[in-house]
Amino acid sequence: MTKVFYIQASPRGQESYSIRVADAFVDALRDGRADVQVDTLNLFAEDIPTFDAPAARAKYAVLAGQEPSDDAARAWKHVIEAVGRLKAADVLLIASPMWNFSVPYRLKHWLDVIVQPALTFTYSPQTGYAGLVTGRLAVLCLARGSEYAPGSEAEPYDFQKPYLHTILGLIGFADIRTIVVEPTVAAGAEAAERKLREAMDRAAATAGEL
Repeated sequence: MTKVFYIQASPRGQESYSIRVADAFVDALRDGRADVQVDTLNLFAEDIPTFDAPAARAKYAVLAGQEPSDDAARAWKHVIEAVGRLKAADVLLIASPMWNFSVPYRLKHWLDVIVQPALTFTYSPQTGYAGLVTGRLAVLCLARGSEYAPGSEAEPYDFQKPYLHTILGLIGFADIRTIVVEPTVAAGAEAAERKLREAMDRAAATAGEL
């Protein structure tokens, strides 16, 4: 059984380039296989735990080696459940557009919930950070309106791919495969469709390697 946790971080549904690329990955992975299970989290349609004052108190209690209590414990329970959904998967699949050079706020919200001490990473002054979500694959399907190619003048504005690689690496993902579709706006509709088809082919090829 291969379990995929599919994060949809665009509100545009099937109009989303990143979701269409991620769907191509899922379709190819399922092709001829009955052992693929997909858990989809649409960040714009489902509730995400609120990381509020009780959750923050719980986090600091954990950092101090203590057990959260009362409302903090209840808030931490929701965080644990969100992390459990991630840890149940063999493959983390994220479909995300670039918003303001970074990721949509709902994806940042979800990451702020699940990146937690003792749940997804540990830290010690002697050894530094160590991820706890190991032995899994992450596949990132990213869409951008313009191009941010390595070495280009636009590259320094890319806070999407580097951020996701860094934060997922922190919690233990060593194998991160990225499929980028760009530009989806700057070069016109015809070029965008061509780039989309190319990205969907790469997504299917990535699935075929698993």
